This record gives sequence, C-alpha cells and structure tokens, in this order.
Amino acid sequence: MITLEERIARTERWLRHLEEDQPYRDARFSALGAEHRQSANAFAGRVRAEAEAELQRLLSEQGLPYEWNVPQPAD
Repeated sequence: MITLEERIARTERWLRHLEEDQPYRDARFSALGAEHRQSANAFAGRVRAEAEAELQRLLSEQGLPYEWNVPQPAD
C-alpha cells in the first residue's frame, strides 16, 4: 500500500504534467474539427478538475489524526 505522502506527490506530479503539456495538447487538438476539439478540451478539463479534487481530498486526509490514516488490524 502506498503512503498518503506518496499519493499526494503522485497527484501533484500528474497536475504538473497536465499543466506542462497544455501547449502540446493545444497543438495536437488543432488538427481536430471544432466539435472534436471542444470535446477533447472538455475531457482534459474534467481530468484536471478530478485530479485537483483528489489532491484536495488527500491534503484534507493528511490533517486527520495519524491513527485515522493507517489501516488498523481487526480485533
């Protein structure tokens, strides 16, 4: 199981990658028709929004007491 810190770091890297890829994505989408370009941009926006929401969720989890973040064995 990967730690919470690793999941946060992975999500931050994913968001950075999405941001750095924006100019290249625009160039790739320019070859598409207007309807397909709009659909592709909407999908890219949803992916980014989901990643940002996941990062916020993970960061809020990080603020919980330690014992809530670690799986506990059954009694």
